[in-house]
Amino acid sequence: MFEEVPDPASMDELEPDALIAAVESTYRQESVLVARRMAAVAALLGHRMEAAARAVSQHGYAAISPYEQTSAEVAAAMNLSPMAAGYLVSDAEALDTRLPRIAALLGEGRTDWRTVRLIIRRTDLIADHDLITKVDRSLAARIGNWSGWSRQRIVNAVDAAVRATDPDAARERRESAEDGRHIGITPSDNGMADIYGKVGAAAATAFDRRLSELAKQVCPNDPRTLDQRRADALAALTLGRDLACTCGQAGCTASLAEGARGGPDDAQAHPVGAQVVLNIMAHEQTVRGESERPGYLEGYGLIDADQVRDLAAAASQLVADPVTSPVAALRYQPPAALERAVRCRDLTCRFPGCSRPAFACDLDHTIPFNHRNPAAGGLTVWENLKCLCRQHHRLKTFGGWRDKQLADGTVIWTSPTGWSYRTAPAGADLFPQARRPACVVPSPGRRNRSKQRSARIARARKQNREQRPVNEARRLLEQARKREIADRKFRNHMRDMLFLFKGTPSTSPFCTWINDPREPEELPPDWTPERHDPITLPDDPPF
Repeated sequence: MFEEVPDPASMDELEPDALIAAVESTYRQESVLVARRMAAVAALLGHRMEAAARAVSQHGYAAISPYEQTSAEVAAAMNLSPMAAGYLVSDAEALDTRLPRIAALLGEGRTDWRTVRLIIRRTDLIADHDLITKVDRSLAARIGNWSGWSRQRIVNAVDAAVRATDPDAARERRESAEDGRHIGITPSDNGMADIYGKVGAAAATAFDRRLSELAKQVCPNDPRTLDQRRADALAALTLGRDLACTCGQAGCTASLAEGARGGPDDAQAHPVGAQVVLNIMAHEQTVRGESERPGYLEGYGLIDADQVRDLAAAASQLVADPVTSPVAALRYQPPAALERAVRCRDLTCRFPGCSRPAFACDLDHTIPFNHRNPAAGGLTVWENLKCLCRQHHRLKTFGGWRDKQLADGTVIWTSPTGWSYRTAPAGADLFPQARRPACVVPSPGRRNRSKQRSARIARARKQNREQRPVNEARRLLEQARKREIADRKFRNHMRDMLFLFKGTPSTSPFCTWINDPREPEELPPDWTPERHDPITLPDDPPF
């Protein structure tokens, strides 16, 4: 089975394309091995169940079920905990009795264990044998096209198949889950508390988006991480105020903006400046109540038809069949209607396996936009735009990856080693008949390119002049902070050495600071270096 896999000792001698081939081959063989292991566990469970049926039944404390026996043997053989072994036995039984077609594809290496495990988890509530058989058949027919799909896209596809097969049960499960919504707060250690709960999809998505928007309102010099700012934004959101910047700099633009809105110390709460927009994609028939097909909540996933209609009834704007102006194709920045359409088509980053939501991605021109002559190529149109997260956008621009986009939105990626990967837009799985925005290729207009270039250069130079002193001050401050921290660490080290080897204060007239208390080795956000007055020399020499 492993004849074509090179020996680990010879890997260093292979070229990059051969190494990628080895990675792909071993990944496929790993799926085959997992399928065989799961089949062995399922067969072992079958033996134990047959033996239990023939044996004299035990009662009470002496009764040991076939599941317990099988889990114990699997745990001992694989060095697993009882819980992990129990999950493995349950998954093996599900593949054997509920999803045999999916198990066969895993055994052929045509899918991986990550995908199969997601299918098992997302279908475990289907109790009817006929319905699970339909889902097994439906997913097995489509799973061959899931290469390069992200985890969220696989979840959406499985959920869509489950909802299409058993919509009533999906609705009942959602209504039952709503009864369990709650929010809890429990005290934690060191002056902290834990917040947990379960709320509706739309409310959770709006809450998550609002915290992120508030966290981005501070200036770049704020010392907190994004997670810390999101946690602090919860208090600001509760009080109806903006998140205060903690950079400590007098000229902070975020602090000035807060002062214009009333400031963090204003006793009167005011509306928070961050605005949250929730995008819901659904068939027009679903919104009108003529279909029960699910919709898609951006940043969350699938929602059922009732949730779509509830959100549509409260929506501030309904957008259907957006139209983009031909003139907009000659501009680098896409219009709002085209941007929404592309994000709804892609749903996630278009790099293979990436699940970064489309609303958090850049819009990338597959054929680069021609700033000198926009009509010559690289138009800002549906067929030339796609969503890429910042990491994969940089990888395409600077990492040697090449891409080609087809008219239906499919992107063909070519790696630096020459391997090709194909990704289709995730929105096509849920909305296969979605219409692209109407836009025709514009005729080139007359432009004075020399004036445009001069104006563009003047704007760039003005921005550079304004930003240069800000960057220089920031660089000098960072250098001073690093020097201060290094000096404090050195002085603390010398104090430790004095205490360790002498144990009494120093009586030397030099370096008297060594007798001072230890200094904190972390600087406050508003720390600035001390300013020393220049030494003035006498006008006449002292001789």
